[in-house]
Amino acid sequence: MDVPAPSASYRESQIEGRRVALPSDVAAPFEVYVNGIPQRLGDDYRVEGDELVFSRSLAREGNLGFWRWLSIFLGFAGTYRKHDNVDVVYERAGRRVVATGLPLVDDERE
Repeated sequence: MDVPAPSASYRESQIEGRRVALPSDVAAPFEVYVNGIPQRLGDDYRVEGDELVFSRSLAREGNLGFWRWLSIFLGFAGTYRKHDNVDVVYERAGRRVVATGLPLVDDERE
């Protein structure tokens, strides 16, 4: 049985990459989580300047088009696309801060 290739609209609504921009006030040491799972420096990611570079590709669902949103709203479809969420926990002025849903950065610089 052949599985159809994803439609162009599906591919365009997915954002993929390995780089994530850090908030400007992050300083080491900090903790990194992907989908709530702790990540290890050196094994899962490395730091390059003000970005995290992951050893695997991450994906984020882009904006939903009108018809996709309507079909979800009416209960005809769900959203089952991959959506990785990157969080960083760090200290700012002596308090723990969580930066959540950090944006993916274009990978074309690699």
